[in-house]
Amino acid sequence: MKAAYYTKQGKAEDVFQVEGVDDILPVRGEIQIKIHYSGVNPGEVKKRADTFGVGMPYDKIIPHSDGAGYIKNVGEGVEESWIGKKVLCYGAQSYRQFGTAAEYCSVPEINVVELAEHVDLKQAAQMGIPGITAHRAVNVGADGVRNNRGGQVVLIQGGSGAVGQCAIAMAKKSGAETLATVTKSEDIEIAKNAGADGVYLVNDSLKENVLNDYPDGVDHIIEVAFAANIENNVAILKQGGSIATYATNQNPASIPFWPLVFSNISIFFLGSDDFKNDEKQAAAHDLAEALSEGWTGLPIGEIYPLENIAQAHLHIEGRKKGRALVKIIG
Repeated sequence: MKAAYYTKQGKAEDVFQVEGVDDILPVRGEIQIKIHYSGVNPGEVKKRADTFGVGMPYDKIIPHSDGAGYIKNVGEGVEESWIGKKVLCYGAQSYRQFGTAAEYCSVPEINVVELAEHVDLKQAAQMGIPGITAHRAVNVGADGVRNNRGGQVVLIQGGSGAVGQCAIAMAKKSGAETLATVTKSEDIEIAKNAGADGVYLVNDSLKENVLNDYPDGVDHIIEVAFAANIENNVAILKQGGSIATYATNQNPASIPFWPLVFSNISIFFLGSDDFKNDEKQAAAHDLAEALSEGWTGLPIGEIYPLENIAQAHLHIEGRKKGRALVKIIG
């Protein structure tokens, strides 16, 4: 099969190789997918560049955790009725060597969710990391993996980003009144198109603007820049409110300890690789269902052929508008 891989870390244009490699066949409990589109996420770009200083966990890595396509084969212990089904997958290169940047990818059965035939494979291929992170950020703190936030007000900081847009969609699906913030006025429409009931521009008046509309504060905040926004978040949360954060603009990050204590605020720190399997599975099912029900998903900036995977990574590094996808087949 044709695949993109690297055997050392570094610049995308220096380390990627695209050529024929041995098929990655499914072992017991796995499903082999004929990949049509492979999603590209910032974390995967950082792993390739060794931003985290972890080094190479394997001697050869086929990158990317998210993808979508059709089931080609199944391993021992998996029902053959899977074969031919249209699916999305997640976690393909999470603690694993071979991801979705290849014609075929094998993943555990639990990492696969069937799609309705009318769902766009391009959208399904990018739901894994951002979508599962967003779903957990909405539902964390619930009894179980799904939370009915009907009657609550949820604020998504960074509502024009990939996780932010997915969080808007998932919060709306949970029944919450859903607010979002954006840093640029041209991004207001992106958050609105994702389903936000109200969108605020991040500026010196953000706290006052939110509290003017919601004097009692909001119930739950989903946070992309923990250090930058913690002071405002404490001020606009209700007593007993909560924050779910998956990223920070500064590490280490200081916190206003006593205001958090006096308001009984709960803070949840979320790393998507290590969510429980049932949490990931519930998230993937809800995301697939949302796409089936008409959610338009995430704006795509550009689709790159597998041979140009380095350009797809540079798209992410350069913060170009829209998501980057790698087209394998289709």
